Amino acid sequence: MAKFAPAALESYIFSRTGAENDDLLVGGGYAEDAAAIDPGDRPLVVSTDPISFAADRIGTLGVAVASNDVAACGGTPEWLVSTIFVPSTDLDVLDDVTAQLDAEAARLGITIVGGHTETVPALPRPTLSLTCLGSTDRYVPTGGAAPGDVVVLTEGAGIEATAILAADFRESLLETGVEEATLDRGETFFEAISVVPEAAVLAPVATSMHDPTEGGVLNGLVECACASDVRISLDATDVPVREPTRRLCAAAGVDPLRVFGSGALLATVPADRAASALEALEAEDIDATALATVEPAAGEPGVVLDGERFTGGVEDDLYALWE
Repeated sequence: MAKFAPAALESYIFSRTGAENDDLLVGGGYAEDAAAIDPGDRPLVVSTDPISFAADRIGTLGVAVASNDVAACGGTPEWLVSTIFVPSTDLDVLDDVTAQLDAEAARLGITIVGGHTETVPALPRPTLSLTCLGSTDRYVPTGGAAPGDVVVLTEGAGIEATAILAADFRESLLETGVEEATLDRGETFFEAISVVPEAAVLAPVATSMHDPTEGGVLNGLVECACASDVRISLDATDVPVREPTRRLCAAAGVDPLRVFGSGALLATVPADRAASALEALEAEDIDATALATVEPAAGEPGVVLDGERFTGGVEDDLYALWE
């Protein structure tokens, strides 16, 4: 599965937005996680996300991923609209999905206010589309990074992918020699996908924030750099990778930096506030690493990783495992 190029998105998506409205504060844009509208009191952040490949914990993932986009823009996720497509009228499947949606939304303090449910026999597995809404005092874009800012990554790479590998590919990974204990540890990563806590810490000081999803941390960095018209240079060894992630990705033959990255938050912070931001995260028991310093683009914006330049979307390695 490939991403559309930024130029295609601009031509066919971002330029076709219906009627103008003065209450729109931030509309669709390359790599931006959510829109913002002004209903008259506090700005409202709105984001929609599909979940189409994960099977075992799709409801848990769906709520976390949708709310992460609101949080990554400085919002507090409050309401959720869920659209559920299932292959059949099997009530056990519907029960599993909606129980997961309910439990994760309750855990994160989000109210499910409505949606739609439909059977689509052509689907091989359930598919979700979730719209999350929340208010904010300060909208934080993806495209706000400036030269001199410090790039901060919370937690580590491939957290969402680790959970998916452990749950959806357990049997095949067991056959490669991965231990049950590693897979069990990997499944616990489903509880670590929300970035609402770290976003709340960083939102007051960040110049940009971004939720790295498909394509992983590498693609998230590329999107941040390109949206901000800057360059970010780093080595792969600079990016923290948890041991279960490293083991499962090695067994599956995928790169931890190029697989679903929800569970981490990318942010850029002015250099004179970076140390205090890292201390504030540590005080909340949130792991965080200063990865790099933002540089001027010096030509085409993008990321330089281990000397290789990336200026466009990075395809997620996990997609090949579903083919």
